[in-house]
Amino acid sequence: MTATVTTPQRRPQRRRVLAKKAALPWVFLAPGLLLALVFKFLPMGKGIWLSFFDVRPFLGDKWVGLDNYTRVLSDHRFQDAIGHTLLLGLGQSLGAIAVGFLLALLLEGQARSLKFMRTAVFLPVVTATAVVGEMWRLLYYPTSDGLINHGLGFLGLGPTQFLDNPNTALWATMVMSIWMLAPYNMVIILAGLAGVDRSQYEAAAMDGVSLWQRLRYVTLPAIRPALGIVLTLAAIRGLRVFTEVFVLTGGGPAGSTEVWMTRAYTLGFTRNDIGGASAASVLLLCVTLLLTVTVNYFRKRGDVR
Repeated sequence: MTATVTTPQRRPQRRRVLAKKAALPWVFLAPGLLLALVFKFLPMGKGIWLSFFDVRPFLGDKWVGLDNYTRVLSDHRFQDAIGHTLLLGLGQSLGAIAVGFLLALLLEGQARSLKFMRTAVFLPVVTATAVVGEMWRLLYYPTSDGLINHGLGFLGLGPTQFLDNPNTALWATMVMSIWMLAPYNMVIILAGLAGVDRSQYEAAAMDGVSLWQRLRYVTLPAIRPALGIVLTLAAIRGLRVFTEVFVLTGGGPAGSTEVWMTRAYTLGFTRNDIGGASAASVLLLCVTLLLTVTVNYFRKRGDVR
């Protein structure tokens, strides 16, 4: 009588091991995904749902369809806010990219002093926006006691009402936004500059190429992926500007700095128009997605070329 020995099946064991390894990252991601679901995606879905209702607390919500969208888009103050958003977003994006690029060129290198300077320049990015806004509000103080007006006094210029003048309030906010966003762009552009082949600079210098030609034909093509990332982030940030405007001016004076998000905030929390505020927020979401997809499309198209 002979005994038969069964060999273990290794393939099912390997499948179980691979399944455990594949599931392990999701175990670590689960807490973050749960928080995002509860505090981001569920409220987002609720906001989209409420944008089709006339929200009436204690009386019951009333279905109005697209009336909230029609009413918001036809509101002249909302139209003005869209114009302010586009102007502020475009100005702060281009300004922050230009200043960030200049800072990256000035602070590129491996010296310890440059590392210290890069850290110091990057501090506005890690500082809370509300704190930065309050600091700039003090800098813009409308009397000669304010730092900027005090400096203008040495030039024989009188105190300027930076934030109280409808003609200058938006531009003053733009300057603060550029100061706050430029260091972030600097870090991304520095990462792109680190990948530039130095032999190209040496060859260009031997050929007698000017500094501007080196920037145009060597540096800019080499950092095109980094610039694409910067443009994508700038497109998103430009439309979602809120805290700096809210802290500096609150949308004033006379609505001259009111932007998309501050108008939605006013509709929801001042006028108690939850449906209108939700509709304005959904429109902002759609425009942001469209702009992001468009920027990515042209960026990839440029990379292919």
